[in-house]
Amino acid sequence: MIHQEKPEGFNPRFEVVSCFMEENGRILLLHRQDHKPEGNSWGVPAGKVDESESVGEAMLRELFQETGYQAREDELQYIQKVYVKYPTFDFIYHIYHLPLSQKTAITLASSEHKNYEWTTPAEALQKNLIRDLDACIKLFYKL
Repeated sequence: MIHQEKPEGFNPRFEVVSCFMEENGRILLLHRQDHKPEGNSWGVPAGKVDESESVGEAMLRELFQETGYQAREDELQYIQKVYVKYPTFDFIYHIYHLPLSQKTAITLASSEHKNYEWTTPAEALQKNLIRDLDACIKLFYKL
């Protein structure tokens, strides 16, 4: 469950970065490989922050690893962090927005994702999304 304020007893095990890559009102969704956690669901470029990097560095790394897009830090808009509390663990989730002036070529990391598509935020809510991504889409896009 996502919280905008730090909940009582919150004990994060790690931090995650995520990004709404957006071009012309459409966001990029990545279709997870079946063998991955929450396999066969759709998500946005995202991943854990490594111990030796900042959240910005982690976002740039994940964007490149998962999409092949080499973003610059000044292109990224930090939106907010939310607190995610699951029954077995907690983590901090950083949300970024990357507005693109034109559609970019996507090169998937085939070990992680099997497909991608550009879709409106409202259409994304109709898909089998990774856990709690719907709440993040609704929060950012005010749906």
